[in-house]
Amino acid sequence: MTKCDVAVLGAGAAGMMAALRAAERGRSVTLLEKNKRPGIKILMSGGTRCNVTNARGLRRAEARALSGPIDPAYNLDQGKGARSIQEAFGPNGAFLAPALKAFSAGDTVRFFEAEGVALKIEANGKIFPVSNRAVDVLAALVGRLKRSGARLELSCPARAIEPLPLSRGGGFRIETPHGTLEARTLVLATGGLSYPGCGTTGDGYGFAQRVGHTLVEPKPALVPLKVAASWVPELRGIAVPDAEATALPDAEVATPTTTTATATATGRQTATATALACARREAVLFAHFGLSGPAILDVSSAVARLDDPTRCRLRLDFLPDLSSEALDKTLQTESRLGRRLVETLLPAHLPHRLVQALLLHAGLPADRKGPDLSREERKRLVRTLKTLDLPITGTLGFEKAEVTSGGVALEEVDPHTGRSLLHPDLRLVGEVLDLDGRIGGYNFQAAWSGGWLVGSTV
Repeated sequence: MTKCDVAVLGAGAAGMMAALRAAERGRSVTLLEKNKRPGIKILMSGGTRCNVTNARGLRRAEARALSGPIDPAYNLDQGKGARSIQEAFGPNGAFLAPALKAFSAGDTVRFFEAEGVALKIEANGKIFPVSNRAVDVLAALVGRLKRSGARLELSCPARAIEPLPLSRGGGFRIETPHGTLEARTLVLATGGLSYPGCGTTGDGYGFAQRVGHTLVEPKPALVPLKVAASWVPELRGIAVPDAEATALPDAEVATPTTTTATATATGRQTATATALACARREAVLFAHFGLSGPAILDVSSAVARLDDPTRCRLRLDFLPDLSSEALDKTLQTESRLGRRLVETLLPAHLPHRLVQALLLHAGLPADRKGPDLSREERKRLVRTLKTLDLPITGTLGFEKAEVTSGGVALEEVDPHTGRSLLHPDLRLVGEVLDLDGRIGGYNFQAAWSGGWLVGSTV
């Protein structure tokens, strides 16, 4: 039997950070990973580029200190430090305050650049390796982990976990294929249910429940949405770089309301069908199943919390810089300048196939000319471009979800240490917790910060 101070279950972003930090502080650490290699989800993230964090978590001076380029389109004044990261997690973001104080977005970029990973800021504030290679991020983590002295055991799932009597010193006994391990402290960093092909199959939830923790019902988040519109699949592959997506309750599409919540039998705070999901302005991608892209993924997280997502509609605004009134006036003005086709009156950045589909949806023939538009036809076209409503029929589930919404209830975990309030020798960190943020590197930042905090306090 092997003994150690700290056993960490899960060699993902949070688990590796917790393990290396604890080991650097002199703790004997064993990191158990059931896969054949660590950090598989890191390698998949950001289209295999790994969106390390978000520049909105940096102050101007921190952003300028990066060794890589800063896209001129990114406004350095957007950065609000830790507050920007917390806001990306909604009401639950307050839980992250101590972790972000211990290890900020600025600390993250300094950590990786010190390990030889040059970082850059893209126009939307996302921070990536200059190399555009997630493997470089993982190599930096693994290298630091090895130097820390932590022991990494691969292909080594925890088959059984037994809490030892507190009267005899506490800790945990863990049965693995490699033998029995006893640890004074157990760090649960097993992830959620998203991308189960990476090995994230919710293993930690059951154990957390066995020691008494409440589980907020896990749901897929940052996930593509399926919609009921036969013409949408015909546009697969088309991307709109700048659009606004909003989820609205089916019964109140015309009248957005404030968010309400009800508790289910599992303790999950579930938004009711009258709740309004947040709007997001980013790229939208048409696909054979429905819609994807950053704007859709962000909205999907709010949809996942609804008691019945199919009672929700997705509203798309393809011209978010123009009000409906301004668009109507533009169409009237352009129509007087000659007998041009209606599609040529619209902003040139809209894809041709999309414009044709939207004209058809508005009941206008493709050969309709501007001067021939009636007032009612013009109004229909404006509504289609600015407030196109599509019924949501579901999501692509955990198989395609980037993160998990739900997890171990935050009120049962000390935010200053990650310590379970139900068992003094258990720490919880990462996606196993009820924490999910917006797309853009925010979830990785929560993992780095949470892991560092736990490793600093065990």
